[in-house]
Amino acid sequence: MKVLFVSDIFYPHTGGIPEHILYLCNTLRKMGHDAKILAPSYGNNRPWDSDYIVRLGRAIKIPKNRSFAVLTFGILIPWKLRRFLERENFDVLHLHGSFAPTLPYLALKYSKAKNFITFHSAHEESYGYVLWEPVLEQYFRKLDGLIAVSTVARDSVSKYFPGEYRIIPNGIDTVRFNPNVKPIESLAEHSPKILFVGRFEPRKGLKYLLQAFPMILRRVPTAKLVVVGQGFLERYYRRYVEEYIKGSVLFVGHVTPEDLPRYYASCDVYCSPATGAESFGIVLLEAMATETPIVCSDIPGYRTLMEDGKEGQFFRARDPGSLAAKVIGLLKDPGARTEMGKHGRSKAMRYDWKKVTKQILDYYSEVLNEKG
Repeated sequence: MKVLFVSDIFYPHTGGIPEHILYLCNTLRKMGHDAKILAPSYGNNRPWDSDYIVRLGRAIKIPKNRSFAVLTFGILIPWKLRRFLERENFDVLHLHGSFAPTLPYLALKYSKAKNFITFHSAHEESYGYVLWEPVLEQYFRKLDGLIAVSTVARDSVSKYFPGEYRIIPNGIDTVRFNPNVKPIESLAEHSPKILFVGRFEPRKGLKYLLQAFPMILRRVPTAKLVVVGQGFLERYYRRYVEEYIKGSVLFVGHVTPEDLPRYYASCDVYCSPATGAESFGIVLLEAMATETPIVCSDIPGYRTLMEDGKEGQFFRARDPGSLAAKVIGLLKDPGARTEMGKHGRSKAMRYDWKKVTKQILDYYSEVLNEKG
């Protein structure tokens, strides 16, 4: 089968959508399918570029939904895109991300393949969909298969574009993320350790963890907070760290894909204080796969994946006191941490990329057979 994945959002822009697309494409290729990725250029695209990743246009980031959206610009995009699609003659065109008048929209416009889209986002309102609905609706009818990574993602988009959505979740590389990876040597001297992984943007909620950390230190004086990530708010977040606890907060910046699982496996608790707009929670799967117990916000997207008391514990979103209490409780209960870690690993195995890719392939085949 010949498949093209199209998205404005792809590496080197980090996040759940680029991870999803790259793993899905690579898994299909390992299965013998001819899969390619079409995405815009971000300037310096190394080390992500390869012969099956095609760059078209230039990506520009704009603020959206307490995060950032990416739009693709380029005068020659329509002409180049039409020629590319005609030359390649794909069986399946699979769009990812928001349904907006950008690169995926243009790909759908010129597509002669069977067309699928996966919605990844969670949001209460989308003014973009309201504004562009008359334009987008005519192209929405060209879609043959609708996928959402969770019921939360489905409910967010179906109010604007009703239809029959197939729920197919995000996946996880259970070989790359596993509890037996080599620990980070520089962290070995610290115990216990709390981990945060995420972009430095408001909806990831890092400020609430930084507000909670002094409360945690009062009960667990040797605790260390390890912060993995980067973003425009880094200087702002560093100012949240009071002078007397700076030695207990380690900002390590961006880490390589090879080292990321090692950070999870090196820490005692993973904490995600996201404030909302999370449709699924790939970071939770990453923690589960490495047997790292979780403390996370009680938000709809996370409830679709984690069960309170099984793989981790929920705290009240935007409540530093509630966050601190849950973290302290786990740090003082190694037996609970071990049990939650094992539950997490067991659940993560259900989301292995081979299993998720099989679900998507089955959906492709179902649509191609019914409407081919």
